[in-house]
Amino acid sequence: MATTTVPTPNPKVNRLGLPILDYRGGKTTLCAGCGHNAISERIIDALYEMGVKPERVMKLSGIGCSSKSPAYFLSRAHSFNSVHGRMPSVATGALLANKTMMGLGVSGDGDTASIGMGQFVHLMRRNLPLIYIIEDNGVYGLTKGQFSATADLGSKLKTGVINDLPAIDTCSLAVQLGATFVGRSFSGDKKQLLAMLKAAISHKGTVMLDVISPCVTFNDHEGSTKSYKYMQEHEEAITEVGFVPHFEDIAVEYDAGSTYDVTMHDGSHLRLRKLHESYNPTDRVSAVKALMEAHERGEVLTGIFYVDTQKPSFTEMLNTVEEPLATLPQERTRPSKQVLDEVMNRLK
Repeated sequence: MATTTVPTPNPKVNRLGLPILDYRGGKTTLCAGCGHNAISERIIDALYEMGVKPERVMKLSGIGCSSKSPAYFLSRAHSFNSVHGRMPSVATGALLANKTMMGLGVSGDGDTASIGMGQFVHLMRRNLPLIYIIEDNGVYGLTKGQFSATADLGSKLKTGVINDLPAIDTCSLAVQLGATFVGRSFSGDKKQLLAMLKAAISHKGTVMLDVISPCVTFNDHEGSTKSYKYMQEHEEAITEVGFVPHFEDIAVEYDAGSTYDVTMHDGSHLRLRKLHESYNPTDRVSAVKALMEAHERGEVLTGIFYVDTQKPSFTEMLNTVEEPLATLPQERTRPSKQVLDEVMNRLK
């Protein structure tokens, strides 16, 4: 009796011919239901759909539950897990040494807004071409759930302790300090977060995304303002985010009076349909004002708050060479004897 074999279907591939498996990492060791895992999945989807070469990405992180997550995506990329709060310095050095790479930094609310705040401030003001993602759950997950600096005033721990300190809003800070792409999303909002990440990949400057990512172990209870339930009841989107990559035709019609169309650095189009009629995503003052007003109303504003595609990046301001510094021949990096003699003579 003859047997028939069913051919194995070829896996779906992206525009580089790579299957999504090439964008995955190791198996997660985070708690089941952790919002960080959902963010990792969206990062995988965005890089795959945008056709980013895994080997051209450098993943950077600090310390904390969030900083473990780069192990769970893009295993073929370069990776560096720095000390607590110091990821921005490592990212700055790495991207200045090799600006042909795409930088993707993953941090947490503790890693950024507490021990790393000084580094975060200077990263934002330099406009380094880096995607900086804060996986924000309002607690220190690795040290048993104490409040972090992004925990809202009056929020409650599982133990019943009430937070009596005001929260640091990293989005307001990033806008004021000079980041050129600033937004907030929710790990449970797949559509919004994916569109924002794809747009972030097309941006050449500092992208700061604060993603509310509930901690199911320590901060997903009644009284938490970083829980799944609280976000579902209090999230207020300021824009509906759409994105058309440069390799796809723009075929969607839209009302120009209610939609901002921002041309990104690579020719892609970021479409922001205004849900708040008076909002202007290219106005820094409007962005900060909207964030502050939403906070007073007890709402968690999400969407892209501010975008500027005209400001030069840090590497452009420094006029760095195109090639990775490690590949440059000695005659281009080492001053000649004549130059050194001139320097010494000026110091006499």
